[in-house]
Amino acid sequence: MTSERAYWLAWSQISGVGAVTLQRLRQQFSNLETAWKASPSELQTVAGIGKKNLQQILEQRSRITPEKILAEHEANHPPFLTPADSDYPRLLLETPTPPAILYYRGKINAAEMQGTQPLISIVGTRSPSDYGRKWTKKLTTALVKHGYTIVSGLAAGIDAIAHQSCLDAKGRTLAVLGTGLDITYPQENRQLYQKIEQQGIILTEYPIGTKPDRGNFPARNRIVAGLSRAVIVTEAPEKSGALITAKYANEFGRDVYVLPGSLENQNAIGCLGLLNHGANVILGEGHLLEMLGTMPQLDLFEETPAPLPDIAPDLKELLSAIAPEPTAFDVIVQTVQKEANQVSAGLLQLELLGLISQAPGMRYQRLR
Repeated sequence: MTSERAYWLAWSQISGVGAVTLQRLRQQFSNLETAWKASPSELQTVAGIGKKNLQQILEQRSRITPEKILAEHEANHPPFLTPADSDYPRLLLETPTPPAILYYRGKINAAEMQGTQPLISIVGTRSPSDYGRKWTKKLTTALVKHGYTIVSGLAAGIDAIAHQSCLDAKGRTLAVLGTGLDITYPQENRQLYQKIEQQGIILTEYPIGTKPDRGNFPARNRIVAGLSRAVIVTEAPEKSGALITAKYANEFGRDVYVLPGSLENQNAIGCLGLLNHGANVILGEGHLLEMLGTMPQLDLFEETPAPLPDIAPDLKELLSAIAPEPTAFDVIVQTVQKEANQVSAGLLQLELLGLISQAPGMRYQRLR
């Protein structure tokens, strides 16, 4: 696990290697350690790595020692999660471009990260009307009382109201930043930031010192959508970051719920547009809860296990290295101390026998 964390972190330090390239590297080499040690000719076979990008990778790779940078990061930076960690958000792993690093402050809740405690995003305009404020508070309070955790982006307006209403209702809330953890943006939310740190969790993919940049916030919105079972837009104009969050939600297969507004309210035009394109209309707290109640549960019911089939000793050894929770490929290889290609072949056999399943992010979990 430590090894895989080190290589996730190392690759994240190389400019020109984003989430898409990381996914391609993992697909090509099975794990990021193998990718890190790959020759230039091997790296060039990865889609998207051309001569210029390859040169950048080689130059920067020569200056980075993964284990050293991991130790330095753990000593001098806030806690962080990588896709190699069991607490990395399950739903975020299922998106096309999960962040390589998620820095955080606050207390991790395993049920939230694994999706068994449902997360719902509430987003909207920075300049809400009284109607938007009122209904954001009402909907948030109702959701918290029915066991949902609230996610938003700590922006002014609807985001801040959703966070504060959640805290007032004694619920947990997750704030996703477009800056480093040491920067509160906007500054007016500083006190709210501190409360969330005590009663929830603050996440960002950006390292300490990252200032608010216009390009950071659409990327932040993808994380808000990716973390959530559903996205609620309570009030948004025709051009709004909340609409970007809704767009990502659609791409990720999440439901979008929208509070209807008046044509005379410019801050409702974006919401009306979403409704026109098929979003679910919210007709009240009870109606929203009823619609959310139809979402399939992610937790699995325990069944009486069937007896294991008669399998070869090497497969039994491999199976014993896999937990009921998703286990990283690198961890399995290290546990059984065999070549990666042998482990891959064995995993395929176990999967065909119905004994394991592959989870997102090159992780495997035992079914029986």
